[in-house]
Amino acid sequence: MNWNHFKGKNAFQHLKEARKKGSKATTEMHGTEAPGYFAAAADTIKDSALIYLSFYLLLIFFEVSSPLFFLIFFSISFLIWKAGRSALLGWARLERLHRLIEQERWEIEHHHAQEKEELAAMYVQKGFSSPLLDQVVDVLSADDNRLLQVMLEEELGLTLESYEHPLKQALGAFFGGLIVISGTLFFAWIGKTIGVVLFLLFLFLSATLIFAKREGNELIKALVWNFAIGTLAILALYFMTRWAL
Repeated sequence: MNWNHFKGKNAFQHLKEARKKGSKATTEMHGTEAPGYFAAAADTIKDSALIYLSFYLLLIFFEVSSPLFFLIFFSISFLIWKAGRSALLGWARLERLHRLIEQERWEIEHHHAQEKEELAAMYVQKGFSSPLLDQVVDVLSADDNRLLQVMLEEELGLTLESYEHPLKQALGAFFGGLIVISGTLFFAWIGKTIGVVLFLLFLFLSATLIFAKREGNELIKALVWNFAIGTLAILALYFMTRWAL
C-alpha cells in the first residue's frame, strides 16, 4: 500500500477526508442549493432592498434636497458591484472545481492502484462484495476518463452538470438589482416616500418567502428571522445616526 498517497490513512479514512474536501467545492457561494442565477437574484434583491431602504431613510433624515440624484449615482456603482461580485464568486467556485479535477486526474495517473483501492472501498460501502465487486472495479478503472468521472462524483461528491457559468449568475444578480433600483427610483421620482418604503419592504419580504419556498424551508420562520434582522439593522443605523448628531 502506498502510504504517501493515503498519508498514513487507510482507504476508508482517505475517502472520508476526500468527501469533506469535495463538499467545500460544491458549497454554493450564496449559501444555497438553488440554481446559482436564482440565488444571486434573490440574494441581490434582499440585500439591495435593505441597503436602499437604509440609504433612502438617511437621505430623508438629513433632509437632502435632491435624494433622487444621490440614488441614481449610488445605483450605478451598486449595480456594477453586485453583478461583478456575483461573477467573481462564480469564477472562484469554478477554479476550485478545476483544481480538484486536475488533482484527481494526477492521482489517477500516478497512483492508479490506490485509486482502484478507493473505488473498491466506496462500492463496499454501497453493499457490493466479491466477485461482483471485483468486476465492477475492473470495468470502471479500465478507462482513466471514466475512472476520473466516477471518482469526482463518488469520492468527492461533485455533480459537474450543476455548475453554472459565472456570467449567468452575474445576470441573475444584475436583474435582481435592477428590479430594486427601478422601483426605488420611480417612487423617489414621483416624490412618494411611503411608496419607496413600502416597495422595498415588499421586495425584501417577497424575495425571502419565494427563496424559502424554493429551498423547501419553513416560510414563517424565514420571514420572521429575516424581517427581525433587517429591522434590527435599520434601527441600529437610525440610533447610531441620532447619537452621532
